[in-house]
Amino acid sequence: MKKSAWLPAVIAPVVVAGVIAAPALANAASTPLAGANPTAADVIASVAKSSDAQYSGKLAQTSDLGLPELPTGSGGSSLEGNASDALSMLTQSHTARVYVDGASKQRIQVTQQLAEQDLVRNGSDVWTWDSKQREATHVTLPKDTAKSLQNGTTTPADIAKQAIDAITPSTTVSKPISTTVAGQRAWQITLTPKSSDTLVGRVQLAVDQQTGLPLRATVLAQGQSAPAFQVGYTSLSYGAPASRLFDFTPPSNAKVTTKDLSGEADHAKHHDGAKGHAGDRSGAPTTTGTGWATIAELPAGSADTSSLDADGTSLLNQVTRAVDGGRAIQTSLVSVYLTDDGRVLAGAVPVSSLVAAAK
Repeated sequence: MKKSAWLPAVIAPVVVAGVIAAPALANAASTPLAGANPTAADVIASVAKSSDAQYSGKLAQTSDLGLPELPTGSGGSSLEGNASDALSMLTQSHTARVYVDGASKQRIQVTQQLAEQDLVRNGSDVWTWDSKQREATHVTLPKDTAKSLQNGTTTPADIAKQAIDAITPSTTVSKPISTTVAGQRAWQITLTPKSSDTLVGRVQLAVDQQTGLPLRATVLAQGQSAPAFQVGYTSLSYGAPASRLFDFTPPSNAKVTTKDLSGEADHAKHHDGAKGHAGDRSGAPTTTGTGWATIAELPAGSADTSSLDADGTSLLNQVTRAVDGGRAIQTSLVSVYLTDDGRVLAGAVPVSSLVAAAK
């Protein structure tokens, strides 16, 4: 389980409300909300117009899930760089540089202790780079990816109403309040799950009043007043970043994997594999449940603990507890279940829900 494989499992239940709204809002237009008294629907609709925004910024992620901060390099064998990487995402703070030039050019750089991970998109070309593993992946996207986002003639008001209607069955949405993030005035809305089956208490989203760009997301666990997870801009500058930032050439000694999704067949495969990533089902998660109680599952073989050395086994036993059919950990916001047959289940739900879903 590489860190990239864990991330969908960890964040899927948290951002489900945004996922519901995002496809419909992809290319809507809206007028700025500064100086107005917008509704939650207005704020959600305004996010759409940020798809063409140009900006550079620094993101900060903080987590306080009730886990001890583990030393770097803890564990051994297959745990090293896999589960330990995932645990570091849950126990340590992280920062990233973000560069965006519209909908088709983005770069995200995450730096950690002399290592760097990059995600670079330039049109149909997408590169990922892991300096620690010396591994790069080059994905060629379908040519009609951008074109497909242009379909539809629904007005922003209609889209906003649809988004609110989609969220309402599982979530209460608050009226917007004014706030400031990274020097930008923003509207903040709060999403509160109606279900008691989730560990999520509420999610706060701050959206730039002028551009509609989401500036900060804060997740609070049930019964807690301090954020369990937060990611937001600490600095932000609007304007086109240097074009060279969206060009990437892997080092000569890097291991490079390529995935060509540009053809019709690959495009269909990409959509068929929507529960995974880019149509690659080998290690892709599947999901069960709905809304805030969504559970993501990685297939058998994702968590091979049989080859752990003594240090790795000790670390595993330190951060997990024995449950029916495997080992598990429950934080204030996220639970992870490692089954005896090597599957991994995760979600913003109690461990008992993961064990039931695995049967």
